[in-house]
Amino acid sequence: MENDKTTVEYIILGAGCFWCVEAVFARIDGVREVTSGYMGGALEDPTYEAICTGTTGHAEVAKVEFDPAIVSLDTILEWFWRSHDPTTLNRQGADSGTQYRSAIFYENEEHNAVAEASRRAADASGQFPAPIVTEITPASAFYPAEGYHQDFHANNPSQPYCRFVIDPKMQKLGLSGKSNGSPG
Repeated sequence: MENDKTTVEYIILGAGCFWCVEAVFARIDGVREVTSGYMGGALEDPTYEAICTGTTGHAEVAKVEFDPAIVSLDTILEWFWRSHDPTTLNRQGADSGTQYRSAIFYENEEHNAVAEASRRAADASGQFPAPIVTEITPASAFYPAEGYHQDFHANNPSQPYCRFVIDPKMQKLGLSGKSNGSPG
């Protein structure tokens, strides 16, 4: 009998509001789970209200757990670059502050090397109007966001932020209501 154990890896991504990040990556083939949360700050066990002040140092992030036999970290990062503007410091659309920074938090040196190479390739691609400012740093304590933030888009499709920000992003990326494994 074959071993049914699936290898799951994860990467933690900050690309503005975690509702958008979660909605994008939840639709990628091979992604097993996406959890909205906070990383990169000094406050232990932060709350959404604390994060919103911009004073804790945390970023809104999504922990993306994926099966590397189905989707590679390179592909995950291709989606990451396409899903936000990595050239704006501490800003995504109307959201501004350090909590909305573009960030990759890696768990091991292999993921660090892949992330660094991916950033260099994306920067050299000419697809962005300015240099990429995405930080790539080791993962620190991950704090899951409050329950009402989890699966926000799926649970609140009529909410104005979902209709006017997330839905157009999903359409632009070709992810409206479907799963997709390739960003091409």
